[in-house]
Amino acid sequence: MQRSEPAAVEDVTDAVLTATRVLVGISAASLAPIEDQVTLSQYRALVVLASRGPQSLAQLAAELQVVPSTATRMCDRLERKGLVERRAVPDNRREVEVRLAREGRKIVTTVAAARRRALRAIVDRLGEGERAALVDALDAFAGAAGELPEEQWYLGWD
Repeated sequence: MQRSEPAAVEDVTDAVLTATRVLVGISAASLAPIEDQVTLSQYRALVVLASRGPQSLAQLAAELQVVPSTATRMCDRLERKGLVERRAVPDNRREVEVRLAREGRKIVTTVAAARRRALRAIVDRLGEGERAALVDALDAFAGAAGELPEEQWYLGWD
């Protein structure tokens, strides 16, 4: 549906809320196979490490919007599960860096692939013009939220 006039903030908010119901459903379905391995909060930490690269505990806590002690306890659990690794920062012995372990990366990759398949099935039903408009709108939305585009995720070696 083409609009002839600019959308009001409230109309955009309503449209995004409607779309989030779809996205939450896709997210929940993609997480179901790993729910016995990690909590939703732990998965979010894995995603932050996958997208932003190794982090200090303070940086990770800030990204997750939790206090450092919560991030430390979460990393304790993730490390015991073999999903993250901690390493001393070479030039600062008091600082510890948290990075994604191979098994943690596998979880993030598996969930992302399931989401991609589900989203692709929906996007395939859109017309070419609708897809182009959606890309522009979602890029602007993600940018306004401070989220990195998929192709800018951390690509460092673990």
